[in-house]
Amino acid sequence: SLGVPPVAAGIMVEVPATAIMASQFAREASFFSIGTNDLTQYTLAMDRGHPKLAPQVDGLSPAVLRLIAHTVRGAQYLGRRVGVCGAIASDPGAVPILLGIGVDELSVSLPAIPAVKAQIRGLRLDECQRLAERALAAESAQEVRALVPDQHAQPTPGNVSS
Repeated sequence: SLGVPPVAAGIMVEVPATAIMASQFAREASFFSIGTNDLTQYTLAMDRGHPKLAPQVDGLSPAVLRLIAHTVRGAQYLGRRVGVCGAIASDPGAVPILLGIGVDELSVSLPAIPAVKAQIRGLRLDECQRLAERALAAESAQEVRALVPDQHAQPTPGNVSS
């Protein structure tokens, strides 16, 4: 032995079956990376490249969020970290929900890093957890999106949070 630590081996969670079996995979995997673009497509059984169906393929579907939450619970049970990559990792409407679910890291494109970091700095974990509970109980992606205030809206007098 050269004193070199073992290489961490993780898995991609891109199909519902993997999310459902997360606690079993956590026995072998050191970490999880949830590929939300594929997970969303396979969960909703809609091709995200299809010209008519693509607008309906939304990673904030409660079905997708529940699979993410199930993955997080299964991974955390054995102390495994969970990251999220894909479109919702940098979606301002999804970031607080993902944090509230318990996701450990977000993998975003280089240009998105400053905005995501700034957004996270302005969030409170307890509020994100309450938001995640409501999102997981929602019935549609539209209902989930309505839970998260528009990140680009200007605060109105008397409506500014401290």
